[in-house]
Amino acid sequence: MKERNRQFYILLFVLAIVVNLAGISVKFFTDDPGLYASIAKSFIYKKELLGLFTYNQAWLDKPHFPFWVILCSFKIFGISAWAYRLPALFFFALSVVYTFLFTKKHYGFEVAAIAALILMTALNSLMSNVDVRAEPYLMGLIIGSIYHLSRLEERFSITDLLLTALFTACAMMTKGVFVIVPIYGALLGQLLLQHKLKHLFNFKWIVLILLTAIFILPELYALYVQFDLHPEKLVFGRHNVSGIKWFFWDSQFGRFANSGPIKRQSGDIFFYVHTLLWAFAPWCLLFYYAIFKNLKEIVLKRKMAEYYTLSGGLLLLLLFSVSGFQLPFYTNSIFPLFAIITAPYCYMQLSKFGTKFRLIGQWLYIVLLPLAIIAINCFMRPVNQFYFAFDCLIFGILIYLIVTRIKEDYKRVFMLSCAVILFANFYLNTVFYEQLTVYKGQITAADYANQKNFDKYHLYSLRMENNIFQFYCKRPVDYVPLEQFSTFKPADSSAFYVSQQSMDQLVQAHADFKVIKAFPNFPQENMSLKFINLATRQTTLDHVYLITK
Repeated sequence: MKERNRQFYILLFVLAIVVNLAGISVKFFTDDPGLYASIAKSFIYKKELLGLFTYNQAWLDKPHFPFWVILCSFKIFGISAWAYRLPALFFFALSVVYTFLFTKKHYGFEVAAIAALILMTALNSLMSNVDVRAEPYLMGLIIGSIYHLSRLEERFSITDLLLTALFTACAMMTKGVFVIVPIYGALLGQLLLQHKLKHLFNFKWIVLILLTAIFILPELYALYVQFDLHPEKLVFGRHNVSGIKWFFWDSQFGRFANSGPIKRQSGDIFFYVHTLLWAFAPWCLLFYYAIFKNLKEIVLKRKMAEYYTLSGGLLLLLLFSVSGFQLPFYTNSIFPLFAIITAPYCYMQLSKFGTKFRLIGQWLYIVLLPLAIIAINCFMRPVNQFYFAFDCLIFGILIYLIVTRIKEDYKRVFMLSCAVILFANFYLNTVFYEQLTVYKGQITAADYANQKNFDKYHLYSLRMENNIFQFYCKRPVDYVPLEQFSTFKPADSSAFYVSQQSMDQLVQAHADFKVIKAFPNFPQENMSLKFINLATRQTTLDHVYLITK
């Protein structure tokens, strides 16, 4: 690697770290982070580690591992949004390290640096480090498992055996048993395409499975104690819920068949084909080209550097595509594999068509992303323009240096792609999300309820989805179903958090209540052009309320 190129790679790494950290203190603006953080906070309120609760009610939709890790962060740093995000950023950093190590082992140092940068700059990687769910944890655990599994396949090592089992178990305790699909699928694909299937008949794989089973025992014990020992508990409207059965069956097949208690519209087999165009921007078109070329190499029976990433990544992508329950961030967990697949095609000499495709595909993102951010800023018109001006200055200088100092076309295009996506996400993290959270009534309602004159009030929510309010309240919040509000008799002074939809229903039912205060609110999680445009923003807002009986 040339010294000048090395300097630019280091600069891009530093800027990627800064941008990923820039959103660590942004207040929650979607429900899931509020829910996960509230569940972790309930461990502290209840002084226990085994039960999953929200609004003081048993909850069963995810395993325990992320909540235990978040609890550790809360214990060390206090309860806050940034302490909630910190463990996720650690596991994301782990995914970058293992992506680099795996790629370096099979493709060399410079391709490894490219793969790590692709992972750090993929749009949904950056967004999911602010809007944190389980995916950053899975990114580190899945690629870590595959890296040590690949080393274990080559030669037996106690360290690789233990780390593969531990990472696989932690991944299972994060999202369920489906995570073995990319991990063991990667191994199966590698051995199948190398004509080494007989290597599967090795005692070390039995030991690996047994160790993984041992490492998931804390999860099984926690589920057994909370649910299997208490069939009388009501979970999502059902009694006799087995936590063990849920972990091994319902949590996975209920989601994939879209038959569980939480449902979405039926899946579309092409959902992730078009979703990745923005989620894996600015690398998606090159990723699709890399998939095509890799599959062609396999059909022509040409030897490839490795088959782990293609096998594990495509297997899980296919599984997600045929699932009845689909969300855009699900594929984040295999972004490290996508990055490794894509990286060589950012670096290698391509055919005449491939070179044109790479240049045109990347320049589409290079041009469109900055234009989109500039347009958003013009319509949004934030009062404080400092961060936007700073963003334009820093990345304007960087783009100028890349254009004038980097001579090779493919490296220049790669570095420009990194620069524009970092420019876009620095704006999102420092300006856009901050503008959005101003209009999140759940936050302002919680701040109001945290005042001293409300200390003796018991807090309730009339919907289970008001989790941002639940998290930002500095004491436990209980749940009263909307249909039971009229007959509910609180024992002491009480305040109820009510959304606009719930308020309309209470008014229609002629319920008896008094409004304490109303708060302006943007009710959607997905942005709309009307909200972005300051001139039409007020038309997108409703109110949320604190009421009392």
